[in-house]
Amino acid sequence: MFDTAKMVENGFVQDDITPPPKSCSNKKMVEPGKPAGLTWQRKLNNNGNASSQISLSLKEIIHLAPIGYRLWRHCREEAAKGRGGMIDPFAKRHVTFCHGVPLGGIGAGSIGRSFRGEFQRWQLFPVICEEKPVLANQFSVFVSRPSGEKYSSVLCPRKPVIIKQNPVSGIESWDWNINGNSSTYHALYPRAWTVYEEPDPALRIVCRQISPVIPHNYKESSFPVTVFTFTLKNLGNTTADVTLLFTWTNSVGGISEFTGDHFNSKTTRNDGVHAVLLHHKTANERSPVTFAIAAEETEDVHISECPVFVISGAYSSISAKNMWNEVKQHGSFDHLNFAETSAPSEPGSSIGAAIAATVTIPSNAQRIVTFSLAWDCPEVKFPEGKTYYRRYTKFYGTNGDAAADIAHDAIMEHCQWEAQIDDWQRPILEDKRFPEWYPTTLLNELYYLNSGGTIWTDGSLPVHGLVNTGERKFSLDGFNNNLSHKNDIAINILEMFNSVVEQTHSPPASKSAYGVNLLQEGEENIGQFLYLEGIEYQMWNTYDVHFYSSFSLVMLFPKLELSIQRDFAAAVLMHDPSKMKLLYDGQWAPRKVLGAVPHDIGLNDPWFEVNGYNLYNTDRWKDLNPKFVLQIYRDVVATGDKKFAQAVWPAVYIAIAYMDQFDKDGDGMIENEGFPDQTYDTWSVSGVSAYSGGLWVAALQAASALAREVGDKGSEDYFWLKFQKAKSVYENLWNGSYFNYDSSGGSSSLSIQADQLAGQWYARACGLLPIVEEKKSRSALQIVYNHNVMKVHKGGVVR
Repeated sequence: MFDTAKMVENGFVQDDITPPPKSCSNKKMVEPGKPAGLTWQRKLNNNGNASSQISLSLKEIIHLAPIGYRLWRHCREEAAKGRGGMIDPFAKRHVTFCHGVPLGGIGAGSIGRSFRGEFQRWQLFPVICEEKPVLANQFSVFVSRPSGEKYSSVLCPRKPVIIKQNPVSGIESWDWNINGNSSTYHALYPRAWTVYEEPDPALRIVCRQISPVIPHNYKESSFPVTVFTFTLKNLGNTTADVTLLFTWTNSVGGISEFTGDHFNSKTTRNDGVHAVLLHHKTANERSPVTFAIAAEETEDVHISECPVFVISGAYSSISAKNMWNEVKQHGSFDHLNFAETSAPSEPGSSIGAAIAATVTIPSNAQRIVTFSLAWDCPEVKFPEGKTYYRRYTKFYGTNGDAAADIAHDAIMEHCQWEAQIDDWQRPILEDKRFPEWYPTTLLNELYYLNSGGTIWTDGSLPVHGLVNTGERKFSLDGFNNNLSHKNDIAINILEMFNSVVEQTHSPPASKSAYGVNLLQEGEENIGQFLYLEGIEYQMWNTYDVHFYSSFSLVMLFPKLELSIQRDFAAAVLMHDPSKMKLLYDGQWAPRKVLGAVPHDIGLNDPWFEVNGYNLYNTDRWKDLNPKFVLQIYRDVVATGDKKFAQAVWPAVYIAIAYMDQFDKDGDGMIENEGFPDQTYDTWSVSGVSAYSGGLWVAALQAASALAREVGDKGSEDYFWLKFQKAKSVYENLWNGSYFNYDSSGGSSSLSIQADQLAGQWYARACGLLPIVEEKKSRSALQIVYNHNVMKVHKGGVVR
């Protein structure tokens, strides 16, 4: 999302600072008008680099044609059922390149914002992403000086191309007077700053955007809200009368804006926070949403509202053009009269709302204006009919009427939030061991916690849609016979879990990957967490990818990480014999067999219908079970949570036992089976492999260590012996410089895989013994650097 260009330190002069607004007066306050010491930067008129199209050779087209046809049919069939497929390469997408820091906390929906200032990439409903910006959503400024100088502009350098459906809509008549060359965007997730030196060159405007993404905070981090503080510094010799305008459309992106029955209302609190509510009746049976745009009135700042204006279509109210001219002429909406609640919009029309903050700034003085944007969409509905409540409803209720409260509380508390964020980030930014680009990239890449389609539930079972769950059988029967190592420990674990399932799990949950059931007495139900592998690659919590991405969660939100792992531990014990068609060869396979770690937690019915991925049969993948064991042990080491270790240990044991079927010759090492049976799902592998084999060796050591943690001496010794045995086999891949891709002796066996030391990496991350000698590790990494890095565009970044 962010590249590493133009990382600089910023030295903003902090003279003439006025007292902070009352919402921050009793709290530690980070200077809102000064961007952080290191940020990712762009001029607002930067054109970026458009994404290049991927081209295929004729040979590749012929090879992929059968899969492509089956995928096309699959997408059409799923769409006819109201469901989505894991990927739809045939759908046209709006490609953008100007993304900035998104809005909102974690798992409550996301609204993107470009570095130019547009509000775009709407993700308020599961797997739905409306990429296009809603162009009437803007901040604007109006400046008037005693000398007669006047300036007015939308704070976005682009004048939109608008189809004039209605001659009175007026959006095209707004003043789009900044070119962006004198304005700079700064990003450091979850904050962003835009420094405007225009349209009035004697008025410096700094818009600071902050969302409550706060490590180890499981309350405010779930809130759907963002605060915008504007620091206005008058550098001129005369007083400046300034109005900041925040306009918002009653829209969730896409066609729902024009479907009608939307309405707006306004509200004011005794402490000076004004808000306009936009009540949206979403199309296509999706959950309704209420937005709140709010601003804080202080001794210096006057707030006025325009609860409704017409953007397009037939509606009886002030037009967007006249609304703009009202502020341009009077500096506020005080001369207008509006009803407390507007009439519902008509189909085909679009309505919006505005809130204005007016302030007089003496020469060489500074003032601060605070806005907030919140939304309330308490329900999460999935295609198969199940509905869950979001995490933030634990604090604001499930009625859908909390947007004003959330917007208000954000204005009151945002200074405390930012102080906590600053305390977290400052040591990282000041660590001189790293180049300047590294900490900014590290922090900005966390954007996916918000805009990865994330969903954070309250941890309860679905409130609607618990039907037909009994169709899938959950059973451990017959699995005992598949264990190649039969001893009392294995049998006891199987019998214990069978008993637990029968006696304590509720019927719906026992047929699902519902990890909440693994919580021990006294442990908090923090909720369940989902994120997509990609906006275009739609599967929840793809586990082979989580292997890499989970470090951010275990470090910043460890309770969410443990929640995900409990779900997968429950999924190991889940058996779903229903059939799904594989795209690779058109064959049918069980959706999920007992003992296999699923590829993902599902798509259309997460937790209840796992494995949205259907390119291959991932029950036969060789990396998922080892990755599960390694992540579980890593999380136990990182959190020290012994109750968690005890709860998931039986699933870990079964996951290891399941893999014995892939040790064909009984030498302790699993073998790949000649198809892409691991995360690199276009690369076939045969025999012992550097990637899967290394993960297996590390996982056996981790299983032994975890057995020691839970007091299972017999398993500790058994897995240690298996580790030693497999490790000696793995060494046979060493060719004197690096580890061979696989042992098949085929044309790709000597290929240099960049990820050949994945097992070594995780073993070290867990504090375990290395699985290969250090000199071999260094040699392999040097080979990877020389060939896989430096021989590709001479190690440079392709833009």
